Amino acid sequence: MTNKTVLRIDSSMRTEGSISRELSDKVVSALGADQVVTNDLLLTPVPQIDEQWIGANFTPLEQRSAEQNEKLSLSNELVAQLDAADVIVIGVPVYNFGIPAALKAWVDNICRAGVTFQYTENGPQGLLVGKRAILVVASAGVPIDSPVDFATPYMRQLLSFIGITNVQIIEADNLMSDPKQIDQANLQIAQLQAA
Repeated sequence: MTNKTVLRIDSSMRTEGSISRELSDKVVSALGADQVVTNDLLLTPVPQIDEQWIGANFTPLEQRSAEQNEKLSLSNELVAQLDAADVIVIGVPVYNFGIPAALKAWVDNICRAGVTFQYTENGPQGLLVGKRAILVVASAGVPIDSPVDFATPYMRQLLSFIGITNVQIIEADNLMSDPKQIDQANLQIAQLQAA
C-alpha cells in the first residue's frame, strides 16, 4: 500500500494484555501505510452524546450558535479523521456480547445525518464511500458471527450505513477455551500482507 492513510480506532479498556490492540498493531504494520492516525478511546475518551449535542446536530449549520458549534467540534474532528482515511482499522473487543461503551460513544459522534449519511427517497445513503474497513474482533468466549455475537454484525451494519461496504473481519474468538485461535487471526493478517 502506498500513499494511504490509516485511521486506527482502539476501544479496549486494557492497555496491557489486550488481544484486539495486539492484533491491531499487526494489521497496521501489515498495511504499510504512509500515515497512521490513532484514536485510542481509553486514553482519550469520546463523550456520550447528550441533549445539547442532539440540539446542535439538528440545528442547520448556518443557524448554529457558537456554543452549538463548540459542542460539535469533537464530532467534526472525528468525522474529518474518517473522511481523510483510506483504511479504517477498528479494534473491537466483544464485551458482554456487544461493543464497548467507549466505541458506542465514538459511533454516536460520527453517525450524523447530512454529514456521514443522508436520507433519500430510497432510504438512508452512506456518504463515506470508497473506503476500506478492517474490524479486529477479539472475544474470550463469544464465537464471532454466531447468534450471540452482536458486536460484529452491528459494526458491519454501522459501516455500511455510513457508506463503507468493503469490510474485512480479523477474528480471534473463544480465546478462553482455545488460546490457539489467535493463530488463525495471525494467518488472516499475513494474508493482508500478501494482498
